Amino acid sequence: MKIAVEGCMHGELDKVYETIKFIENTRNIKIDLLLCCGDFQAVRNEKDMESLSVPPKYREMKSFWKYYSGQEVAPVPTIFIGGNHEASNYLWELYYGGWAAPNIYFLGFAGVVKFGNIRIGGLSGIYNARHYHLGHHERPPYNDSTIRSVYHVREYDVHKLMQVEEPVDIFLSHDWPLGITDFGNWKELVRRKKYFKDEIQEGTLGSKAAAQLLEKLKPSYWFSAHLHCKFAALVQHESGGSVTKFLALDKCLPGRSFLQIVDIESDPGPYKVRYDEEWLAITRKFNCVFPLTIKRGNFGSTQLDMQDCHQWVRSRLEERGAKPCEFSQSIPPYNPSHPVPNTSFSGYPRNPQTVSFLEFLELPYVLDNASDSRDGPASLTHRDAYSEDVPIEDEDELEDVAEVDNTETDNESQ
Repeated sequence: MKIAVEGCMHGELDKVYETIKFIENTRNIKIDLLLCCGDFQAVRNEKDMESLSVPPKYREMKSFWKYYSGQEVAPVPTIFIGGNHEASNYLWELYYGGWAAPNIYFLGFAGVVKFGNIRIGGLSGIYNARHYHLGHHERPPYNDSTIRSVYHVREYDVHKLMQVEEPVDIFLSHDWPLGITDFGNWKELVRRKKYFKDEIQEGTLGSKAAAQLLEKLKPSYWFSAHLHCKFAALVQHESGGSVTKFLALDKCLPGRSFLQIVDIESDPGPYKVRYDEEWLAITRKFNCVFPLTIKRGNFGSTQLDMQDCHQWVRSRLEERGAKPCEFSQSIPPYNPSHPVPNTSFSGYPRNPQTVSFLEFLELPYVLDNASDSRDGPASLTHRDAYSEDVPIEDEDELEDVAEVDNTETDNESQ
C-alpha cells in the first residue's frame, strides 16, 4: 500500500491533491491513501470562519468547501486529524469521527479505523497542561478563550486510546510526542530551528500525552506536523523490542517538505475505510463517563468490562457491516457567487452521521448538552514553552504545483 503523508494542510486541499497527481504521473505509481496530520481547516462556509482559530489575515475560505459541496471529489481516500487551526464547530459535530466530505474522513477527537487491513489511530488537537484534565466544556459559538481551548487535548480522549490493546500500524498526532527529538538528529533540527534548542535541552518540546500513547501503543509508524519542519526519528521500545518510525512534516508550501510517500505491507486492495471493532467497544463503554463540563473528568478509576462490550459490538457489526455512516451535509456550503453574511445561518445542528453512529451503538446524543461554564478557564496570560500554540508563520506565495517536488519515497526509514 502506498500512503502519502502530509503535514499541516491549512486548507490547501487543491494544492496537495495536485501534488499527489504530479507524483503519480511522474513516477508511474498509484497512491492508495492520504493521511493529514492536522490544521486541516475544514471550512464549509462563512459561519465556520467564526470558529477558525487563526489570526484575521489568515481567515480565508481556501478550498475545502469545494469538496464539502460536491463541486470537487477527493481523488484519493483521505484520513485526517485536527490540529490547532481548525473550524472547531464542524469537528465537534463529528467528535466521534465521520466523513467531513465525500472520500475525506475525520478520525474524531480520538479514534481508530481500518483501511484495508491497516489499523490507523489518531489524536486531534495539541497538548496544554492547564486544560488537559478538564472536560469538553466548549460549545459554539466560541468566545476568545474557548475558541482556543476547544482544540486542547483532553485526558479523557487519551485515556480511551490507552485502552487499545490490539496492534496499531499507524498513529497520527498534530504535535510531537515529548522527547521524540532524543531519537533523531536533534542537532540538525536546532541548526534549522534555533528557537527549539532551549525546549529540547529542558525536555519540554512535545506533548506528554502523545509520549504516553507512543510508549503504550508502539505503532509501526507515527506521523506528526505542527512545528512546520521535517524531522525523522527511530524509536526502539524497551519492552517487546518493537520499533516506531517517526516522521514530522512541514506545511503545504513550495520548497517545503510537506509530503512523503511511504510503502507499507498490506493485503491487496481494494481498500475502504471501515469501523474498528475494538475502538467501537471502547467508545461505547466510556461514553457513560464522557466529561462535558469544565470540571475535571472522573473516569480513571472506572471499572469497565470490555469483554461483553466486544461481543455486543461484534454482533452489531455482523448485522450492519463495518462501513461508516454515509456523508451528509449539515449546513449549506459556501457559494462564491452569492456569499452571505454569517448572520444568515442560525444554530449549530446535529450532524446526521453522528446521530446515526450513536443510534448504531445505542448511545445518547450528548454533544449539545449545556456546559456549566460558557466562559471556560481564564484566558491564557503567559507562554509556558511548548504548551501554548505555535503561531503561523508568514505564508509564502504558492507556486505552480508542477514546480513543487519536495517529496521523497522512504521505505526503509528514518
